Amino acid sequence: MSEAKTNARKCAVQALYQWQISGASLNSIETYFLEEQHLKGAQKSYFSEIFHGVPQQLDRIDAALAEFVDRPVEKIDPVERAILRIGTYELINRLDTPYRVIINESVNLAKFFGAEGSHKYVNGILDKLSQKQRALEIAAKTAKSGS
Repeated sequence: MSEAKTNARKCAVQALYQWQISGASLNSIETYFLEEQHLKGAQKSYFSEIFHGVPQQLDRIDAALAEFVDRPVEKIDPVERAILRIGTYELINRLDTPYRVIINESVNLAKFFGAEGSHKYVNGILDKLSQKQRALEIAAKTAKSGS
């Protein structure tokens, strides 16, 4: 995965966290990130897709997560919640990105931003979710490696 996409995800975590906590408008948060050079080195179009896509599909994303989390989605730590929502968004919408890449990127975000051990929680949830969302991709990969 490209460093520019990794940086876009890092910025998206920060921006979604800010949105969740402050309730500020998406446009004002995005403007702040653009003006303050937070997106330097990040793929801006990918940041924008994730940052706007998660709130647009929030009900769908949270419903997908709800099957696999151990508490209501709104009760998950805000950092972990932002990371899980990004990973879920990508599992659902970015079929061009392999599910293992999405999980690995999410785990790395949790290691970078989350509480100690949060990467294990993120990994477990997204691994279970990928079994449902990417069942065909996983089956094809399993069949290929088994032959």
